[in-house]
Amino acid sequence: MSLPILTAVTDSDVEAGLVSAFDRRDLGVTVVRRCVDLPDLLAAATTGAARAALLSADLRRLDRDALTRLAIAGIAVVGLIAPGDEDADRRLRQLGVAAVIPADATAEVVAGAVVEASRALATHPGVGNGSSAAPGWPSGYSEALPGFGQLAPFGVGGDAADVPEVGAGRVIAVWGPAGAPGRTTLALCLAAEIAALGVSTLLVDADSYGGAIGQLVGLLEEAPGLAAAARSANQGLLDVPRLAMLCRDLGDGLRVLPGISRPSRWPELRPASMETVLALARRLSAYIVVDCGFCLESDEELSFDTAAPRRNGATLAVLEAADIVLAVASAEPVGLVRFVRGLADLRESVPSVEPLIVVNRLRASVVGGEPAREVSRAILRHTGSEPVALVPYDLAGLDAAQVAGQLLRDIAPASPARLAIRELAARLAGRPAASRRRGAFRRQSR
Repeated sequence: MSLPILTAVTDSDVEAGLVSAFDRRDLGVTVVRRCVDLPDLLAAATTGAARAALLSADLRRLDRDALTRLAIAGIAVVGLIAPGDEDADRRLRQLGVAAVIPADATAEVVAGAVVEASRALATHPGVGNGSSAAPGWPSGYSEALPGFGQLAPFGVGGDAADVPEVGAGRVIAVWGPAGAPGRTTLALCLAAEIAALGVSTLLVDADSYGGAIGQLVGLLEEAPGLAAAARSANQGLLDVPRLAMLCRDLGDGLRVLPGISRPSRWPELRPASMETVLALARRLSAYIVVDCGFCLESDEELSFDTAAPRRNGATLAVLEAADIVLAVASAEPVGLVRFVRGLADLRESVPSVEPLIVVNRLRASVVGGEPAREVSRAILRHTGSEPVALVPYDLAGLDAAQVAGQLLRDIAPASPARLAIRELAARLAGRPAASRRRGAFRRQSR
């Protein structure tokens, strides 16, 4: 039985020759529709009449989002490029097209590539064809960026040998429920403390409801940041050097990728693009700390008959790609109630990752005489998990850092909040905490 395919080839002579060859000989493929442009191709893909598509690299408006929609429809994609066009080959592979062949290839070669791509998609759904789960990176990246490989198992604790090399970076997503529990401040301070341990760190502002990290570190001008990176990723133009150029270097191994400046720009943060940005960020830094949005709803896609933009898609993509998820709770009655409800939604939305709980803004004025014990008991009773960190509420230190546009570690190094976050950073990065090192030194002296 022949494999039904679609074609969207800009060179009419090449397309006509291939279609004619497929009709004359039994090569295992049958063209069910010749599409004139990308919208026509996407519309034909939704009918379920085909299982593969043959398209040109210069097809207008071809991007990662379009390839993702084809993959969702079960369409395997094979790209045609002009002979010797290395730029087109690189762009298609960065978009996730696994099979790229020259346009002067014989009909037998083209048919074989289409059949093989369809078989691969059926065997491993989501691999290639627009999915960033296994992107076809262009050759040369591994040589230029040593250390790239599979991620090692990771957990809280460990020793210095567990610190990943650049190229195998680990993603730490910082999430919190509605009500501003302080996730942005925690993400900023955590990234700064990990960088202070001598580990290259990238802080990404992925809050689709309006990021604030740029303002917190004194970046008053509107920087392109994550939105520009996502656009480049969607067009297949993003690579590690360009991602590094879009980041702001704060020194001491800390980079920042600012988020969107206005909430209305959320459509620029496509889920597939976010996955690509994170995949490249793993090659840029050893640790990537991502400030996520609070909302986990995905109901908006149910209101459309076709693939619709999802405002919370970026947050869900980050949480699913993260190696560690920190769930931030604000230590007051209202904040704790919101957290318990939000944590249940988080566990349901991302069942593959068990979040680590961090209690923020801990203070006796709203909890009682022993806030650490009382809050820990409440968290354990209602969530079944104990907090991995309790961060005291240092309003004066945090206000001073925000007014100055500087990091808390620099403006108030003795802040109790800073010390608690430093301890958390040491555990996450697999480094012994400073207090533990000093204690060991005292024991050795005695």
